[in-house]
Amino acid sequence: MAKRRVGLLFGGCSGEHEVSIASARAIANAFADAANQAAYELLPFYIQKDGHWHDGSVAQGVLESGNALPIESSGESVRSPHWHFPDTAQAIDVWFPVLHGPNGEDGTIQGLLTLMQVPFVGSGVLGSAIGMDKLAMKTAFAQAGLPQVRYLAINRAQVWSNPCVYPRLCDEIEATLGYPCFVKPANLGSSVGISKARNRHQLETALDSAASFDRRLIVEAGVVAREVECAVLGNDNPSASVVGEITYQSEFYDYETKYTEGRADLIIPAPIPESITAEIQEMALQAFMAVDAAGLARVDFFYVEATGEVLINEINTMPGFTATSMYPQLWAATGISFPQLVDRLVQLALERQ
Repeated sequence: MAKRRVGLLFGGCSGEHEVSIASARAIANAFADAANQAAYELLPFYIQKDGHWHDGSVAQGVLESGNALPIESSGESVRSPHWHFPDTAQAIDVWFPVLHGPNGEDGTIQGLLTLMQVPFVGSGVLGSAIGMDKLAMKTAFAQAGLPQVRYLAINRAQVWSNPCVYPRLCDEIEATLGYPCFVKPANLGSSVGISKARNRHQLETALDSAASFDRRLIVEAGVVAREVECAVLGNDNPSASVVGEITYQSEFYDYETKYTEGRADLIIPAPIPESITAEIQEMALQAFMAVDAAGLARVDFFYVEATGEVLINEINTMPGFTATSMYPQLWAATGISFPQLVDRLVQLALERQ
């Protein structure tokens, strides 16, 4: 039987470009497993930060080195067309896009792959878009009856408004949510642009910062809780993994804490009551279906130990995929190894097609 050609798509036009490379390296290593080598031929495709696609030795070189390709080294005119597919793209049987953040897990690349009429790993346009936009995500969660922290939806025009409107906005946030609160861009992943505000000055600074990243913002009430996560795998009948917990010493799980070795600890399985674990797993599956996700997702929660309450935080439809990332580690603890996991994801992509 001929091997299926898997196109490993990584890099991308987002601030998580380097994270994508790290995830792709781990996935490529999983495809080097003997069983996967017998079933698949892995072909890497690297998208530069300026949107140019590369295959062959260039993509393989980035994959092996782990270093992003400088834009100026491409040798191509800045006016050359972006998203110009290498000829080898026509040979792909199934795509494995491991792109994080905007232009990668927000439905844009999923729409492109859908037009190519080739199966791909992960959620489609709808699930990816809802999973990326925190405001749309929270609306879907509310419709599904999933409990969440209190929040307000804000847009850039309100923040960058006249001196009469802006103070009233801050007044509303203080009255509705109080301090501390978290200000976030609606459409950026990996904690980019997120700030914790404890007073009016910090709130104003946080709003201005978040507005520089996105025109849609969200402000959430702070909550004293443990941060736990659950992985989901499947399509129409998904399964939930064991639950893991994240602990750290910083103010919150920001970008630096998330991607600096030693700044955070992953505890798998999380030392929580079995009843809470079961509740989290059920809520993770409900969230997965609420946004119409497919293939994979990691769902993040707040466990308020003092009251026993579980609040859903967010869903990530293309979570970090390094060997030390929470998603593959949760499945390893559940009994599915990294090589088995990537094989299962390819099969789910083919099944959905």
